[in-house]
Amino acid sequence: MDLQLAGRVVLITGASRGIGLATAAAFAAEGARLVLSARGAEALHAAAAPLGATAVPADITDAAQAAALVQAAVAAHGGIDVLVNNVGGSPGGRRLAESTDDDWRRTLELNLVQTARLMRLAAPHMAQRPGAAIVNIASISGWTPRLAGSGQYGAAKAALIFETELWALDLNAQGIRVNTVSPGSILVAGNGWDRYRQSEPEGYADYVANGFPMGRLGTAEEVADVIAFLASPRAHWINGRHIPVDGLEQPHPARGRRPF
Repeated sequence: MDLQLAGRVVLITGASRGIGLATAAAFAAEGARLVLSARGAEALHAAAAPLGATAVPADITDAAQAAALVQAAVAAHGGIDVLVNNVGGSPGGRRLAESTDDDWRRTLELNLVQTARLMRLAAPHMAQRPGAAIVNIASISGWTPRLAGSGQYGAAKAALIFETELWALDLNAQGIRVNTVSPGSILVAGNGWDRYRQSEPEGYADYVANGFPMGRLGTAEEVADVIAFLASPRAHWINGRHIPVDGLEQPHPARGRRPF
């Protein structure tokens, strides 16, 4: 299927590895023009070069750097057709009783505030461009507490899912669709699941057997394919929706919360 993304300008944050990098590759395969961003300049340039992408290192939790990123995308390509908000993370203690006020502030800034800021900055450069779309990356943690990495992370992702529908309503008049993709557990080299698999192979095998009806974790490419479709004109009748990509993941019946 031709996703009709050829020539479209796609800005992706958190694009140097994992789901962000897989998403960049998916859009590149469709002929899109890419602007990729992440904090680490070296890894970002290494990721961008094979894809022919424009690399803009930035910490988008900083308002000035976020604004500069959007301006760099517009300067390079004359506008923005697609924004993929992929940056996120879970600073601080995993248990609510261990989390601090600063953990909550940092987590909300990293997962929620910067996403709203980037949409606000990008929207004027996306307005009335045919097929303009925003895809926010939330998490299974946003609706299944026992699968949340931490309380503050789950709360931030739940808020992101909620605000996406409001953004869709607000930006509809400008011709911009806004949707959320919520990945379940994804196996990526070097991530938490990969480290758990290597350090506790029996525990990993038990958790997969009892928590994943499809018998495995997901891949970054499987999430990226959904993101690319949602951002494409092929999905023009999908707006303000929340799309889980989780393989029917369930909490382990005996262990309760995730192992890390």
